Amino acid sequence: MKKNKKGIGNLELGIRTLSLLLLTFFSSCSINQQISKQANTILLKDTAVSSGHIGISIYEPATNKYWYNYDATKYFIPASNTKLFTLYAGMKYLGDSLVGLRYGVRKMGLELIAEITAAGDPTFLLTEFKNQPVLDFLKNQNKILLNKLPYINPLGMGWAWDDYQEIYMAPRSTFPMYGNVVNIKWLNKDSISIFPKYFNKETEKTDVFDSGFNLIKKFGSNHLIFTSGFDKNQNVTFESDLFTGINLLKDTFINLDIAYSNGVVNSFDKKDNTIHSQPSDSLFKPMMHRSDNFFAEQTLLMASNEHLGFMNDEKIIDTILKLDLKDVPQKPKWVDGSGLSRYNLFTPKSFVYILNKMKNEFGLDRMKVILPTGGEGTLTSYFKKDAGFIYAKTGTLSNNCALSGYLITSKGKLLIFSVLANNYITSATPVRKAVEQFLQQLREKY
Repeated sequence: MKKNKKGIGNLELGIRTLSLLLLTFFSSCSINQQISKQANTILLKDTAVSSGHIGISIYEPATNKYWYNYDATKYFIPASNTKLFTLYAGMKYLGDSLVGLRYGVRKMGLELIAEITAAGDPTFLLTEFKNQPVLDFLKNQNKILLNKLPYINPLGMGWAWDDYQEIYMAPRSTFPMYGNVVNIKWLNKDSISIFPKYFNKETEKTDVFDSGFNLIKKFGSNHLIFTSGFDKNQNVTFESDLFTGINLLKDTFINLDIAYSNGVVNSFDKKDNTIHSQPSDSLFKPMMHRSDNFFAEQTLLMASNEHLGFMNDEKIIDTILKLDLKDVPQKPKWVDGSGLSRYNLFTPKSFVYILNKMKNEFGLDRMKVILPTGGEGTLTSYFKKDAGFIYAKTGTLSNNCALSGYLITSKGKLLIFSVLANNYITSATPVRKAVEQFLQQLREKY
């Protein structure tokens, strides 16, 4: 009787395939069990972490498999990890360079007037951005009309309003200038330096300043009241409404005739002129490295302006979630650009998703430049020996911290992770140290 060699070959192939699948299955189970044990020892039983709640997700994009999940589909307050979703909006809709200004040129008699429309660019007149194309353009104008834009609430939904003077909560605006921050320095008992200089006109001094000053600034007002105190340097925010914006422009460009228009840019001799200000990544990098809330809020407004034609954070968030991110595993409650709001709610899996999406759409090399690695930015005190092997975004609010990003293991495997911790009663430091130890062991073991 002849043997069916083809049948035997297929059987052997099937056995080998089954063996490989079983090996992969048991290997995956083994990794999951090992990480579970590691997480249990380092994180879940840590006295700081265990006083609150924690969610963890570890994913390997090369195999499209989750290595480990713990409460990964539950919602947490993400703090500045929210900026990862804002970063996606910026990278998706702002292109390679930021729109600093749009303008048209109107001919009135023999006079040419530039009618300008702000685009929400936060880099205008900030000293860290040496190249200022919008500044150069305005210097060459004799008269401009500033288009009046719809009102934007300077503070986001759910922000802690009593921090209104702190520069990490600089107000949002359609036409930010100088980062919407006033710099104040005590020079001597007779002199206080205020920059921008315009705010000298908003100043009230009620005392002598032998040893320094004390600043009083009421909520919703740009009026500065100085009394005797001990401060030598202070930065305070200001609201850049239309009135303040025009006066700041007049103060910056002394010979420039400025008025405002209720119209929109149309009926010009030259139409649809756009001035680009900075490379987009030159904004995204400090936004992520130092977790700049102001840059994040303005990034979301600029993305709205470019994609929808107007600045509205609520509308652009709704649009992105319905279209670009419609397949996010758990739809987040996303309310601002920076993560200052405690109304934001995200899951660890949603951060793994957005990080994987950005890697696929924009490239890992670009993400490595934008996100800080160990010993840099908000990771200055963490992962120093893992520099070049971790790229991640921190997030911190009182009793809440987060860390999500990319991790390259000692065997060269790329992992995407998210660890969100909420409602612990200690400071953030012991929680961050525990997360650092967990991720370092993960990197070393695999």
